Amino acid sequence: MKFANIIVDISLEKLDRTFQYRVPEELQGILKEGMQVRIPFGNGGRTLTGYVLELTDTCEWDEKKLKPILGLAEKGIRLEGQLIALAAWMRRTYGSTMNQALKTVLPVKKSVQEKISRKVRLAVTKEEAEAALAEMERKHQTARVRIIKALLEQTGQDMDYAAAQKELGLTAATARKLMELGLIRIESDTIFRNPVRPSEVQAHPFTLYPAQQAIVEDVAARAAAGDLRPSLIHGVTGSGKTEVYMELIAAVLEQGKEAVVLIPEIALTFQTVLRFYRRFGDQVSIIHSKLSAGERYDQFERARRGEVKVMIGPRSALFTPFPRLGVIVIDEEHEGSYKSENAPRYHAREAAIERARMCGAFVVLGSATPSVDSYERTKEGLYRLYELPFRVENRAMPETEVVDLREELRMGNRSIFSARLKELMEDRLRKGEQIMLFLNRRGYAGFVSCRACGHVIKCPHCDVSLSLHHGGRMVCHYCGYQTVQPKKCPSCGSAYIGAFRAGTQQVAEAAAKTFPGARILRMDFDTTRQKGGYERILEAFSKKQADILVGTQMIVKGHDFPGVTLVGALAADLSLYAGDYRAAERTFQLLVQAAGRAGRGTTPGTAVIQTYSPDHYSIETAANQDYKAFFEKEMAFRRMMNYPPAAHLMALYLMSEDEEALNQGAVRLKALAMSHTRQEIALIGPSDAGLSKLKDVYRKVLYLKCTEMNYLTEWKGWLEAVLPKEKQLSTFNIQFDMDPVNPF
Repeated sequence: MKFANIIVDISLEKLDRTFQYRVPEELQGILKEGMQVRIPFGNGGRTLTGYVLELTDTCEWDEKKLKPILGLAEKGIRLEGQLIALAAWMRRTYGSTMNQALKTVLPVKKSVQEKISRKVRLAVTKEEAEAALAEMERKHQTARVRIIKALLEQTGQDMDYAAAQKELGLTAATARKLMELGLIRIESDTIFRNPVRPSEVQAHPFTLYPAQQAIVEDVAARAAAGDLRPSLIHGVTGSGKTEVYMELIAAVLEQGKEAVVLIPEIALTFQTVLRFYRRFGDQVSIIHSKLSAGERYDQFERARRGEVKVMIGPRSALFTPFPRLGVIVIDEEHEGSYKSENAPRYHAREAAIERARMCGAFVVLGSATPSVDSYERTKEGLYRLYELPFRVENRAMPETEVVDLREELRMGNRSIFSARLKELMEDRLRKGEQIMLFLNRRGYAGFVSCRACGHVIKCPHCDVSLSLHHGGRMVCHYCGYQTVQPKKCPSCGSAYIGAFRAGTQQVAEAAAKTFPGARILRMDFDTTRQKGGYERILEAFSKKQADILVGTQMIVKGHDFPGVTLVGALAADLSLYAGDYRAAERTFQLLVQAAGRAGRGTTPGTAVIQTYSPDHYSIETAANQDYKAFFEKEMAFRRMMNYPPAAHLMALYLMSEDEEALNQGAVRLKALAMSHTRQEIALIGPSDAGLSKLKDVYRKVLYLKCTEMNYLTEWKGWLEAVLPKEKQLSTFNIQFDMDPVNPF
């Protein structure tokens, strides 16, 4: 690589501006992306430092006018350089501009006004101040007398500047004059906001069980021996995975290093932070999207300055500027929210493994329902598998009952609650125990099913459900197959066929009507959109200020409410037929996680799964809490259909405000793809996206499927080089998504 594109200033307002330099012979083969270098800058012969963003063979300017890099900076790769190198990896792997990748890994997206604390202090001895005070009193300098008198009376001889302004009438003119006389000085210090409330902290005893201790010792021993393969902890709900994380983090902190803990949902922050804060005190901080820009800025600055050692948050916490990162923990690693939906569409799991590789840290993944991708990697030896098959204190797993809603319909019950669930709810309310009602709306895309026999209308080519659109049109969002909505079930002839329409508000209203005395809380997007909404609802429920908590998937992940003895999973089929090849996996995960909320205290729990598909393997294995049986059946399906992780799937998303131009562009893109596609790569589509129009922008998708990841990466690199030359495609927003997790 003969040329280097270098950024001189990494303040975010200037991220778009790079400068190209020649790579001198002595740095060939040594220089890498992210390295800090010395460069000549401008006509005045100034020497500045910059970061290498890209190494290339392409000269963008007159080669004779390019200046050479002077050499490596003395500090080599600094923290910013490591994050820039990570951005370069993300751009290569997932496809995006370097600017998009940089703004992802350097997450403070705008300048934020710092909060400054100012103190007024005496700059002279007490005796000198008293002498000056006497002279001021003689000259009747009232304002100055007030300030000096107050400072002499202060313990420690300083006071808050704002308080002095308010209580003593300190003006800028008076302060300036006293400073000129050498009597006072004003000192400023930056205040970093802390979103964790220390009043919530309570000490509690901490003892590991033998199974937990064995995992901690083996992971630590492997890391010390240089085996930095990711560790996957497969532990049933309530088995104490969090305690294992904390013990591993404690060992890392003793070595003077730092830790990042990724959690999938902001809703988990409330309980998760408390547990970590009880163990590690004010070494812990949090980062998430509900924080203000100022709070986010402060948390990263506190981490950079060494004031914080453990950062907890969703995927953006991965880019915390820790100088000595020792461990990255990814809790509930199966969650789809770890995959970014903006370019670069990176997966936090893969980015965490790459960042850990760069800084010699190790990665710990944990879940009661690991992703099929991660579990398959343990089979291949790429990850190390650890298992916690029992709950702490040998508490019983919840008893799970499956209710066939087809039978309920035959019995004349058309309400949201089956007869069995209603009976159990009445029992729990009578005993003063708590209930969680989970409406499985994840991936809801208007699939059509028969309420009499459970038959679902599927694509004949892709084995995923068809999505219902306006006008009764049913579409496959993988290959584009279309048909019309049937009036009767093609399997049993019943007229009870259509799309499911229900929400948390209807469930809460039905619960209030069925159980008039029950105290009900609802947790969904509408009730949590305000800052602190999650925390208020979860805190109220944990204090038993409500009997029933109604919500979507956000209520069933990671929460620990000992008072909950009954969980009702309403309409389990909504995610089972979501028009996505991962639908069975998501359904299994959600149902196991939902059932796992019951019986976490001393009283045994029960879970009720209401479904039209009681014989589906994801429902059966979830009811039996049998992950391995589910994995074997799901992987057989993935291998048969060549879906990840049996193969790799790359999606190309096309977006435009001009529908006709987009349709023509999608056809051109497919032709372009076919002209360079290897025999091993299969093309599918183009098709309308799951959401074919969003905010007046039309969306289409083209899929490429291949068993070899490097073939897809090479093809992506080729297309990225060709696209700027294609006038018909130049006006479109085209994004790549490697092994997509969430429907587009």
